[in-house]
Amino acid sequence: MDTKRYLFKRIDGLMGEVIHIYHTNDLHSHLEHWPGIRALLAERKRWHEEAGDGVLIFDIGDHMDRWHPLSDATRGKANCELLNEAGYDAATIGNNEGITLPFEDLDTMYLRRNFDMLVANLYLPDGSRPAWAKPYHVYITNTGTRIGVIGVTANFTRFYEQLGWKLTDPFVELERCLSELDGRTDAVILLSHLGIHDDELIAGRFPEIDVILGGHTHHILHEGKEVGNTLLAGAGKHGRYTGHVTLEIDEGTKRIVTKKAFLYDMHEREQTEGQQAIAKGYYRTGKQLMEKRVAELPEDLAADPMERSRLSKLLTEALREWCDADCAFMNAGMLIGGLRRGTVTQFDLLEICPHPINPCTVSLTGSELKEVLLQTKDEKWPHLQIKGLGFRGTVMGVMDYAGIEVVKRNEIFINGKPIEAKKKYLLAIPDMFTFGRFFPQIYRAEDKKYWLPEFLRNLLEWKISTIYK
Repeated sequence: MDTKRYLFKRIDGLMGEVIHIYHTNDLHSHLEHWPGIRALLAERKRWHEEAGDGVLIFDIGDHMDRWHPLSDATRGKANCELLNEAGYDAATIGNNEGITLPFEDLDTMYLRRNFDMLVANLYLPDGSRPAWAKPYHVYITNTGTRIGVIGVTANFTRFYEQLGWKLTDPFVELERCLSELDGRTDAVILLSHLGIHDDELIAGRFPEIDVILGGHTHHILHEGKEVGNTLLAGAGKHGRYTGHVTLEIDEGTKRIVTKKAFLYDMHEREQTEGQQAIAKGYYRTGKQLMEKRVAELPEDLAADPMERSRLSKLLTEALREWCDADCAFMNAGMLIGGLRRGTVTQFDLLEICPHPINPCTVSLTGSELKEVLLQTKDEKWPHLQIKGLGFRGTVMGVMDYAGIEVVKRNEIFINGKPIEAKKKYLLAIPDMFTFGRFFPQIYRAEDKKYWLPEFLRNLLEWKISTIYK
C-alpha cells in the first residue's frame, strides 16, 4: 500500500483537526538506523504540513549509549546534535543519559539543544531545576489546540544522588504537573522512561493523560494499547521501529475524537548508500576522537571468555585495587576481545569493554562469601548467555579472581589466609551482579557501594597505563 496515499485518504475523510506525533525510544546509540529515521521524519513532517496537519516529534530517552565511540567521545553531545538535525520538539532522559555520565557531562549535554528537555523528576541537590530541563511544555497548534507534554524518567534515586543529582518520585511529580496543567490543555501526553508496568499503573491512576509514549522496558506496541482512557505506545529498541500516533481533535469542543498508534519497521525501509555512509561516518568520527594513547604494549594481551587470561586478570586486579577491597571476581566474558602489541588507545579499550558497568563493593561475612564463591564454580556460568544489566557481550565466561583461591569446597583462601566464617570481607564485583539474581547473597546484601561514574574500562585504562607506560 502507498503509505502517503493512505495517510492523505484518512485525513481527507476526517472532519476535525489531525495531529501527528512521532516518537522514538531506547535507540542506545544504534546509529546505523538513524539516517533512515531522520529521513522518515523529514518526509512525514513535510507531508503533514502540506496537508495542514500538526506534527510533533519526541524522544523518550536512552537515545545515547556510551558503547558507541561518537557518544562516548562527545559524552552525548553528538546525540543532542542529531536530535537537533532531525527536528525533534522535545525529549526526556533515560538512565543511560542520567547515570552513565558524570554530573558535569549531563549538565552540559543539552546546552545547545533546539528542543525542549522535559524531566519533571530531576533536580539539583538544592531543589532547583537544571537550566536545561523543565517538567512540561504546552504546544499550541495552528488551530489553537493546546497539547500539554510532560516528561519523567526512571527512579534510580541512589545512583543519581551519588552523581550529584536529586531524583524524586515520578508519580508525585506527575500529579503535581497535572494539577498545574489543569484547565490549560486540550490533550495531555506523557513522555515516560519508566517502563510498561509503570505506564499501565499511570494510565489507571491518571485518566486525564491521553497518550503515554513509553520506553525503558523496550516494549513493542504495534497498534498501541488502551488502558482505560489512555493510549499507550512503545517502539522497542535500537531504532528498529519509529512510532506514530494520530489524534483527531474536534475543532469545536477541542476534545479528542480518535487516537491511533502505528509502528514503522525501519528494517523494511531500504537504506540508500548515502544513509549507510552517514551511519559509518558517525562511527569513524567517534573512533578518530578516541585515538588518545593509553599505553604501549610489548606483547599481545589475548582474551577468551572460556579461559582466564593475563588481560582478564589485570582487570580483576584493577577492580580490587580501585575499590580497595579484600578480594574481587569478574566474569572473563566482560572482555569481548584482546589487545594487540603496540599502542593502545581509548578506542581500543571501548571496543573490548563497551559495557556501561560500574565497579561495586559489597560487604559479606566469610560464610556468605564462601557460598558465593562456590556458586561461581558452577559449570553453568561459562556458556550462560546474558542480556541486559548493561552487559554488551554475549556469554558470561569463566570467573577470574583477585585475592581469592578456591582449592576445593572446604579450602578457600582470601589473600593467602583461610576464610573465616564470621569475619566481614569487602568484595569488589561488576555492578551487574547486584541487579540480577545471579547470587542471592549479593542480591540481598544491604551494604553495597556503587563506584560512579567510572566504568570497568576506565579501571582497565588506569591499570595498563600504570604498568605499560
